[in-house]
Amino acid sequence: MKYLLTLFGDESRWGERTPEEQAKSMKAWDEYTQAVTQAGAFLGGEGLQPSATATTVKIDAQGGDPVVTDGPFAETKEQLGGYYLLECADLDEALAWAKRIPLPGGTVEVRPVMDYDAAGSEHHSNTAEAAR
Repeated sequence: MKYLLTLFGDESRWGERTPEEQAKSMKAWDEYTQAVTQAGAFLGGEGLQPSATATTVKIDAQGGDPVVTDGPFAETKEQLGGYYLLECADLDEALAWAKRIPLPGGTVEVRPVMDYDAAGSEHHSNTAEAAR
């Protein structure tokens, strides 16, 4: 089963790191990515640029025109910083990987990816197969 691990942290602290601290942090991330890849669980993952680079599209619930704004929609201290998409046997395995993420003071949200076949979607299933 696929699980998405979304990574949230206080991005105001990211800019305060020295180049040495940044390199040490990236080494920890590289080691984690190598471990999850060697285990055969890694399907994808990326870090994201700071939330100030985001553009948000708010979809009107009443069918009106979408509203586009700069920056993140949520006013929160923790921001989405990246993600890992993993193939795991079950939630316990996904949680074990989440606990190893080198994100001191951060939060990792673990969610199963929707099973489009079980939901009855032919389009998503076919699109996923065609992309492989």
